[in-house]
Amino acid sequence: MSRLPLILLAAVSLVAGLWTGLVRAGVALAPPSGAALAAHGGLMIGGALGTLIALERAVALDEPWAYLAPVTSGAAALGAVVGLPWPWVTWGLVLASAFFVLVNLRVVARQFADFTGTMTLGAVAWLAGNWAWANGRSGHELVLLWAAFLVLTIAGERLELSRLRAPPKRAAALFGVLALLLVAGAITALWSAALGARLAGGSLTLLALWLARYDVARVTWKREGLPRFVAVCLYAGYFWLLSAGALLLVGGALLPGLYYDACLHALFLGFVFSMIFGHAPIILPAVLGVEIPFTRALYGPLALLHASLAARVAFDLLGYSEWRGPAAVANVVALASYAGTVLSHKLRLRSLARRSERPAAAMSGD
Repeated sequence: MSRLPLILLAAVSLVAGLWTGLVRAGVALAPPSGAALAAHGGLMIGGALGTLIALERAVALDEPWAYLAPVTSGAAALGAVVGLPWPWVTWGLVLASAFFVLVNLRVVARQFADFTGTMTLGAVAWLAGNWAWANGRSGHELVLLWAAFLVLTIAGERLELSRLRAPPKRAAALFGVLALLLVAGAITALWSAALGARLAGGSLTLLALWLARYDVARVTWKREGLPRFVAVCLYAGYFWLLSAGALLLVGGALLPGLYYDACLHALFLGFVFSMIFGHAPIILPAVLGVEIPFTRALYGPLALLHASLAARVAFDLLGYSEWRGPAAVANVVALASYAGTVLSHKLRLRSLARRSERPAAAMSGD
């Protein structure tokens, strides 16, 4: 199956999600549709990230039916962008995440391991969150289930990449307990917001410390080039994961407002997108079939991402709501500049390769 249409669906969802995020932060923009504005979290987590994660898993599984998950999630998100009726969006994501759970179970049947189990638990959390959303639950009630999906997916991938330096048995058992506690807290939040948030916050805090202690990045940061860049991204992400967990522990119930904005963006923007910055040059070539060359210029967007996020979280916690919009714009610029840096470096290398081929072709013609 061609992967390009699915990449484009994820890109549309990402752009719409960032656009509606700016609107929610107070930037004077008209949303693409009312459904898109209401579905900001669904567009970012289910439409953009969910589609890309499901596509990556389908490529790895290499079975045609596995593509049902990214096709359905991408189509559901597109429905929100164009303003289709709400049930098309929410139940479409339920169907997509149900397919994704089946894909993960198939992977577990092929290879039963701690990382495949962790990713499957994350997939179940995504399905539970989407089910709650389709049945009328508000975003702030279920957002921890979506968070568990992304955190456990990323943590599972780190376990897979670090399997040659497996942690001690007791540490591995602790990781499993923390993963279950995260999902338990997210489910509890549907009925007891304060208790669920604190259970999830404690889990996120300890997971951040666990990953910082046992991730293979402790070794790779000593290397030059891409390995060091990935390690910097990872540890910056773990800082924000720890921060989000601490904010949940202190604040308790997640209710819409500035504190909510600080918690969620520390987690989804600080942790998740820092992981994406680091993993993209490794994972995207397998998904797209195109090499993503590393350049030190990528440190620029990474620094902007974390500086602008630190400002946004500080403004939220201090109650400076009027500054949230400019900080959100800087967040989006950081994400766009990362993509632009990768693309411009790729085009530059291609241009240099073509120039080097011309003299050789002229000499052979002589």
